[in-house]
Amino acid sequence: MTASPATQGTPVTAEMVKALREQTEAGIMDCRRALSDAGGDMDKAKSILREKGMASAGKKSGRETKQGLVESYIHGGRIGALVGPATLVYAKAGYTNARYNLTYTEPTGVSNFKLHDNLDGVRVGAGVEQAVGRNAYVKAEYRYSNYEQGFDRHQVVAGFGFRF
Repeated sequence: MTASPATQGTPVTAEMVKALREQTEAGIMDCRRALSDAGGDMDKAKSILREKGMASAGKKSGRETKQGLVESYIHGGRIGALVGPATLVYAKAGYTNARYNLTYTEPTGVSNFKLHDNLDGVRVGAGVEQAVGRNAYVKAEYRYSNYEQGFDRHQVVAGFGFRF
């Protein structure tokens, strides 16, 4: 009779499962199985979970996310110059924070998952405002936000406003 993988290496403890779960956000039983299959080796267990996740993701690639939320917080400044009697050209820079929450729910409940994260980053941009009256203006602006983990966002904004 052969020994199970867990008995061949380091025994799997609750602390090991907890640590792996915190690092990967995988399920408790998935972490326990991965650690057991990896003989208690944390790096091998992460690799096993990653491979399993890729296989699961491939099966689910045709499905759609049912609900999600992306929130942003921006803090920064703007500096500009008048280039004509009614035209302002400006540049912007500052801190930005984006938080996203995505939930996928399968009707059978077998493959449900949630993704959430809070990302910090930098936002830069430039724009033009054109006065169209004493207190009214139109504007066009480009914004680029670069967040942690390789996530970035490009935006183009056009608007009409009033100053009071």
